[in-house]
Amino acid sequence: MAKGMREIKRQIKSVQNTKQITKAMEMVAASKLRRAQVAAEAARPYADKLKEVVGSIAAGSKGVKHPMLQTREVKKTGYLVVTSDRGLAGGYNSNVLRRVMQEIRENHSSPNEYAIFVIGSKGRDYFRNRNMAIVNEVVGLSDSPSFSDIKAVAASAVKNFENGSYDKLYLVYNKFVNAITQEPTVKQLLPLADMGGAAVSNYEYEPSPEGVLEVLLPKYAETLIYSAVLEGKASEFGARMTAMSSATKNATKMISTLTLVYNRARQAAITQEISEIVAGANAQG
Repeated sequence: MAKGMREIKRQIKSVQNTKQITKAMEMVAASKLRRAQVAAEAARPYADKLKEVVGSIAAGSKGVKHPMLQTREVKKTGYLVVTSDRGLAGGYNSNVLRRVMQEIRENHSSPNEYAIFVIGSKGRDYFRNRNMAIVNEVVGLSDSPSFSDIKAVAASAVKNFENGSYDKLYLVYNKFVNAITQEPTVKQLLPLADMGGAAVSNYEYEPSPEGVLEVLLPKYAETLIYSAVLEGKASEFGARMTAMSSATKNATKMISTLTLVYNRARQAAITQEISEIVAGANAQG
């Protein structure tokens, strides 16, 4: 009985230590979430304004042509997948990876029909373990990534579309709704087919619509990718905070259960000792 009680006490101590860790991780994630949320929300107006300007130029310039605006026969599709570098974030990574795999299974019958770009080591390892080729990758992002951190993979994804390596490019990421809710999202990034329907504004530009779009369209696509990365970071911290909160609550419940078991075992041991003392006294009498 004493051995069993010692084992229960060790279990309680172990769970208490785990609870301290999960609580600390929850608090860290909560503090990082606020900064990431502000960054994600701040990026949206810039992307919206850039879209307005580009769309206005494209709509007001008849006959303007650019590879990023042209819809063509889809022979190959690109997917840029945004994941995290660390785990312990609930279903954050599994949800977005499940979503992109669903897209691939439903729309492609051969690996030659799609190309994968990935941000985050969790996504990279997932595709590598399934022997799925990765065109370009970025891992080891900071908690507050800058545009320069993802510019290489963003530029590569856009350039490969422009030169015809694939005919559509999708962005797959977790859209931040709030700390509890993150939506796995598949968004068509290229071609920018909806630009032609934008409202026309009276912008002055030079040297020509084609020249301006040549610069702005790749920048706009890269901005959307960076915005998705910021959304992903906010979603990651929200998911981690929620996961660690659940883990802390579960640890609290487990400690209560183990404490109850320990007290019952201790009571049983005391009762047994009293019974043995009484039995010994009766035997001597």
